[in-house]
Amino acid sequence: MIEDFTDRHHAFEGCFNFRDIGGYPTRDGQTVRWGRYYRAGRQDRMTAEDRARLADLGIRTQIDLRKPEEIADQGRGPLPDMGSDYHNIAVIPDGGTDQLSKLVGDTGISGKRYLGYLEFGPESWLKLFEILANAETQPMLLHCTAGKDRTGVSTAFLLSVLGVDRALIEADYILTNRDTGRQADFIEQTTGLPEGVSRDLMIHHAGVPDDAIGVFLSGLDERWGGPVEYLREIGVTEDAFDAVRDAFLER
Repeated sequence: MIEDFTDRHHAFEGCFNFRDIGGYPTRDGQTVRWGRYYRAGRQDRMTAEDRARLADLGIRTQIDLRKPEEIADQGRGPLPDMGSDYHNIAVIPDGGTDQLSKLVGDTGISGKRYLGYLEFGPESWLKLFEILANAETQPMLLHCTAGKDRTGVSTAFLLSVLGVDRALIEADYILTNRDTGRQADFIEQTTGLPEGVSRDLMIHHAGVPDDAIGVFLSGLDERWGGPVEYLREIGVTEDAFDAVRDAFLER
C-alpha cells in the first residue's frame, strides 16, 4: 500500500526505523505535511555523518517516550546539543514492564499489550497532544528505543486524529519491518549478537506483528468507540484536535 518507503525512510548508519509520516491522504481530502513529524528509534549510536544529516532536518522538538532507566542507559542522543527542546513522556514508567506483563499476560508484542499502555493513566497522551497541538514545536522527532511499539501507538493516535484511513495507519506501522535487517547487521558488526540469538531471531525481535496495531485500534473501538473518542474521553479538547489538524495538514 505504501510505495514510497525510500522517500520517507532516512537510512542513518547508527539509527533505525527513522521515517517521515508526510504525504498520507486523509478522508476529507487533505494531506499530512512532509517534514513536520519524524518517528524513530534511539539516536545515541549515530555516526558523525548521521549527526550532520540529522542537523539538516532542523528538528525543534524531541519527544522521548522511553523510561528514565532507558535514558540513563542510552543517553538522550544528539538533539539536545543541537538546540532541540527535549520532552520525556514515559509511556511505560520505570518498573512498568513487569507490571504490564502481569496485567495483560506475557503476550510479547501485541495489540493487547499496547492496550495495556493505557492502564498507566492518561497523562502521557494528554502531554503528547499538548505538544502536538503547538505548531511552534515542529519539526519534531518522536521516538522510543526501537521506534516501533510506544512510537507506533503514539503515531497511530496522531494519524487517527488527522483522519488518515485505518488501513494506511496499519501499513505505516508495519514499515518497521523494512528496516530490521539493517539493524541486525549493525548490532552484529558493532557489539555482536547476544549469546544464543541468531540474526533471524534478532530481525524478528526488531520487527512488529502485522496485526498488532489493528488489534489495538479495534480494542479502542470496542471500549471507547475509537482512538479519537478515547482521547476525547481523557480530556483532549476539540480545540486541541483542531490545532493538531491545522499544524499537520495541508490541502
